Amino acid sequence: MLTEYIEAAMRHATYEILEDKSFYGEIPECNGVWANELTLAETERDLRGTLEDWILLRTRDGREIPII
Repeated sequence: MLTEYIEAAMRHATYEILEDKSFYGEIPECNGVWANELTLAETERDLRGTLEDWILLRTRDGREIPII
């Protein structure tokens, strides 16, 4: 179930190339989940890790996780 949520959330990720040529990615439905790396692959990997941490922290704190 957790893997399914992560995969669904990652499908909502948006990416852009910044002026410094780095990549920025975020998941708009998951406030505060973003990543910025030199390549798109690194950004995707970092974003997934940030999302996993975000889910664990929100669960630990008894906070709601948005439906995706």
